[in-house]
Amino acid sequence: MTWLARLFFVFALTTGAAATFASVPDGNSAAALHAKHAALADRLHDNPFKRALHLDSSETSSSLKGDVYTLVDYPMATVSAALDDPENWCEVLILHINTKHCRATADKKGSVLRVSVGRKTAQPIEDAYPIEFAYRAAAVTPRYLEIRLDAEKGPMSTSNYRILLQAVPVGKSQTFMRLSYSYDYGLAGRLAMKSYLATLGSDKVGFTPVGRQSDGQPEYIGGMRGVIERNTMRYYLAIDSYLASLNSPPSMQLQKRLQSWYAATEQYPRQLYEIGRTAYIDMKQSEYRRQQASY
Repeated sequence: MTWLARLFFVFALTTGAAATFASVPDGNSAAALHAKHAALADRLHDNPFKRALHLDSSETSSSLKGDVYTLVDYPMATVSAALDDPENWCEVLILHINTKHCRATADKKGSVLRVSVGRKTAQPIEDAYPIEFAYRAAAVTPRYLEIRLDAEKGPMSTSNYRILLQAVPVGKSQTFMRLSYSYDYGLAGRLAMKSYLATLGSDKVGFTPVGRQSDGQPEYIGGMRGVIERNTMRYYLAIDSYLASLNSPPSMQLQKRLQSWYAATEQYPRQLYEIGRTAYIDMKQSEYRRQQASY
């Protein structure tokens, strides 16, 4: 099975199938997000994630979707200033283990993120798969933030990729965020997924508990929902690591992001472990230098 065939499962960038999945009630509104925060209050403070976080996933015959809801200790102004900028999204996306390159450009039609995705190891940029995301700041106010990244096409007959980021302030020092990621897949993607889950991905799991093993340990969801949950979490951790780096001197921010992202994935080794810390940081530093050289 080639790396490109496997890319379908590890690639995770967006909440795409808007026509297939419903958002939270009145999902574009600040009121709806505040209502979601209230509904999740208990689960945000009592969960196995070791942080104020809740994760949902959904699957249909042709679509996958993951949602992370989280309460972060950053003021709304900080979150909005950081994420209402397409170039900053490239700083976020490059942290994901499968992102090889990202460049933000703008023309008369608006801002575009040209992203290349590929293996979990070092790879020439020409061997990675290019995906073009339209960037749109749908709402930017002191009370509500909504950023959308949409791509029509992805690898292995996947389509309708979207990353949706919504945020509202909670008090003066916290922000409640929703990161939603989804895409559609066709016949080629379905067959590739079936092959992956029967071979390399046979022992991979997500985060949703579905029962208990004979030794009493949790049994987690696998299959396609496991795929979407792992990648939704990886992208959320990239956002959180980016925000956490902003209080460091600029010269130290990249290193802090890389260390933070990897340390966060180590909290969930059953789901997110792929390569060692040194291998990840060396690869990402090289990819970041390549990314910066393209500007």
